[in-house]
Amino acid sequence: MTWLLYGATGYTGRLIARRAAALGQRPVLAGRSAAKLVPLAAELGLEHRVFGLDDAAAIRQGLDGVDAVAHCAGPFTRTAVSMATACIDSGTHYVDITGEIPVFESLHELDARAEKAGVTLLPGAGFDVVPTDCVAALLAARLPDATELDLAFFMGGGPSPGTARTLIEGSAEGGKIRAGGEIRTVPIGSRQLQAGFPSGTRKVVSIPWGDVSTAYYSTGIPDITTYTWVPLPSPALAGSRLLRLGPVRGALAGALGKLVRGPGERALGGTRSEVWGRTRDAAGNTVTATLTGPNPYSMTVDSVLRIMPRLPGLPTGFQTPSLALGADFAGELDDVTVSVEALA
Repeated sequence: MTWLLYGATGYTGRLIARRAAALGQRPVLAGRSAAKLVPLAAELGLEHRVFGLDDAAAIRQGLDGVDAVAHCAGPFTRTAVSMATACIDSGTHYVDITGEIPVFESLHELDARAEKAGVTLLPGAGFDVVPTDCVAALLAARLPDATELDLAFFMGGGPSPGTARTLIEGSAEGGKIRAGGEIRTVPIGSRQLQAGFPSGTRKVVSIPWGDVSTAYYSTGIPDITTYTWVPLPSPALAGSRLLRLGPVRGALAGALGKLVRGPGERALGGTRSEVWGRTRDAAGNTVTATLTGPNPYSMTVDSVLRIMPRLPGLPTGFQTPSLALGADFAGELDDVTVSVEALA
């Protein structure tokens, strides 16, 4: 199978490209900047293609002879639909590493088209949202009548430039929860709880994470809230309004894109990630689960490179990681441990 890695010169794209080459995989490297792409392709001895995502015909030409795409060029709110649409039109399977709720919802709307074309659409194939989605699916299997789902995570090592820009630009939309099956806007940080991570209990605050979208499709649970631990006072997180101002948000996103470099080699090897989840049914029964794993970017690389060879055998149409690969998929990744507690 021939697959293309778009966004190969970004932080995560480079990690995937180098690891793929080390494993003997031969992805076609792609992106919009020849100046960045040519040296990387030469270093790894891989084919490369240069094209942008603002011309549908150029994208389709760039996908010529390609069976699948790993799309790693964000912010995905600007890039995912154009790439996914071109994949459907050309019969090419689509994978990305987004964590953005609007992207999941937009790609879900393409489900019927993708299924008719025999194309798999699998967004969220990295740390966003493989570990949390699989934890959600395991919890739903243990408590099938659950009506509420809480998911929390924390991660070490710091963000990549692309992740930092996405977080800042997405702040204008506020927080998101799912209530009664519908996605609703709430203040960021407006909900808080104590999450029992394997390393200890931490106070976490609500944020708009991708599982607000995907966990609903994976589990059918109508009320979903996602949380993370942040080293900031939660009132500051919930009450900040400056980021809603376009000029402020744009300036900060631009600055972070230049200043943030992403985890270095030491951080990639020495930092961890953890997930905690809890379901509750109408009778008050609860089930909890936890996951521990390597640095989120290391997990993303591992996940993507395991998924790509499996694509010809995966279900077509819009998929979440657990629907396409099974609830146990996250537990197959390197250095990942998953534990589901008994019904309480």
